[in-house]
Parts: sequence; structure tokens; C-alpha cells
Amino acid sequence: MESKVLIAESEKVQEIAKALNSQLRIDMLKILQYRKMNLRELAEELDILTSTCTMNIQILEKAGLIKTEMVPATRGSQKICQASCSEVVLPLIEDRKVQDDEIITIDMPIGLYTDFEIHPPCGILSDTNIIDYLDSERAFFSPQRSNAQLIWFTEGFIEYSFPTNLPTEKSVKSLQITTEICSEFPGNKSDWPSDITMWINSVEIGTWTSPGDMGDKRGRFTPKWWGLENTQYGFLKHWRVTEEGSFIDGMEISKISLHQLKLRSDHRIKVRLGNKKDAKYKGGLNIFGEKFGNHPTGISMQLEMNS
Repeated sequence: MESKVLIAESEKVQEIAKALNSQLRIDMLKILQYRKMNLRELAEELDILTSTCTMNIQILEKAGLIKTEMVPATRGSQKICQASCSEVVLPLIEDRKVQDDEIITIDMPIGLYTDFEIHPPCGILSDTNIIDYLDSERAFFSPQRSNAQLIWFTEGFIEYSFPTNLPTEKSVKSLQITTEICSEFPGNKSDWPSDITMWINSVEIGTWTSPGDMGDKRGRFTPKWWGLENTQYGFLKHWRVTEEGSFIDGMEISKISLHQLKLRSDHRIKVRLGNKKDAKYKGGLNIFGEKFGNHPTGISMQLEMNS
């Protein structure tokens, strides 16, 4: 495979180290460096049970060390696995402590979008009720959308406008967007991939493939009135753009750099999430607010300034 380096975010170091603390999982990574394999083929190669293979693949996937995709098989579908990187860097010490005045943080409620193009099935929930009607685009125009805590749609995009609070005497070192997201399937389905793309100021940053619409257990903050047959939680993703390129959870996804975003060209920074029309997996999108899912956050933007 092409050489790719995964630079772990500080909060992921322990999880990645745990995933690598197994000779079996290291052997899996070595094999998947050179070819894609399904679970049965990998289990046969390593002479282990398929159930053992599945459990360890889930650990590697959660740590971001492999990526998987569902493809058609003779009967139903099969999961194909491959390594996502050839090297891993685990930073133990931060280069320096970032001062508070060098970070600008803007937390955006998920209901305060400024543009959208969506198609049913779709819906918006507050933490206490359904907003307007399910599967109705009309709901996305409701004034009650400001209370949204879960938004979903099966096709299209949603866009947010962040104010450009940039001091003139400093330059931007990095821009990071953090949000909890997953695929969208009626009810839920853990093996329903979706190619979710982010654009900033109309520039395509890169695509992350969500493995599915998660509902195997209740989300940490998901209210009890929202039944377990529905979407419960997503994946906390960190999209970061620097002068060196663009990254998701420390993994480089494109060469798009900060200067291409023209952050000072307008009074707002536009952030769009959705499926491209030509995406391989158009599996929709769920966006979680601070009172749904596993993480108490909406969509957060952090701008790190050069001192």
C-alpha cells in the first residue's frame, strides 16, 4: 500500500496503544498492508476462528488502524478489510502548552444551519420531542429547529456559518471542526457505510466513511423516550486543516491547506457536511447535539492562532 502515517490525537493514544498490544492484531495489520481480505480469508490465513477475527478487527477499526467496507457477496454482503496506515506516531508529550488566548472556540448548535438540501427519510428532534413531522422537508424550516439535538437525512447536505472572529495581528495555525456523526438508515443498521464529505468555504476538505448507523446500545446522552430501535450514537470526528494539509483524527485525507480556504475573505466561515452526488456509499447522515449520542457537543470550531 501507499505509505501513510497516522499521527494520533492525544485522546486516542491509549486506545491505539491498546489495539497494538496484541501479537495477533499486529499480524493482522502486517497482512492487510499488502492486500484486502474479507473476515473469512483473514481468519483462514491466521488459522483462527472467524469470531475471534471479527472481535479483533473491530478493535483495530475503532482505533483507526484499519478501514472496512461492505461489498456484495454470493449471499448478502461481506466486510472487506485493509490497513489504513503503514506507520503510527503516538505523541506522549505536547510540543508546548497552548495558551487560552491562542485558541478561538465557537460552539454551534446543530439546528442553526444556514443552508441545506435534503431528501426524506429525514427528521429533526429536540431533547423532548419530534420537531414538526418526520420525513418532511418542511420541518427543516421550523423556528423550533434552534432546539435540535438530532438531525438526519438520507441524501444531500447541511451547511453552517461560523463568524470570522480572527484578530488582525495574528495568523491562523490550524482550524479544527469536531462533531459526532454517523450514517443514516431507517431505524438503525451498524453495517450501512456512508461517505461523508466536509467542505469549508466551498473547498472540499475530504471524505470519511462512516461504518454504519449505530443503535446496538443506548447513547450516553440519548433520552429514554427515543426508542432503542432508532439511531443512538455516532462517532466523534475531528477534521483539522493546517498549512501542511487536511486530517481526520490525525490521518491525512488531502493536501488542502489553510491558505486555500481564504478564511479572511468573508465575515463567515462556511462548513458543509453531506454525501457527494457521485459518492460510492450514499448512506446519509446523522448529526448529534449535546443532548443526544455519546458526546456532549454540537458542532465545534477551534481556530489555533500563531503566537
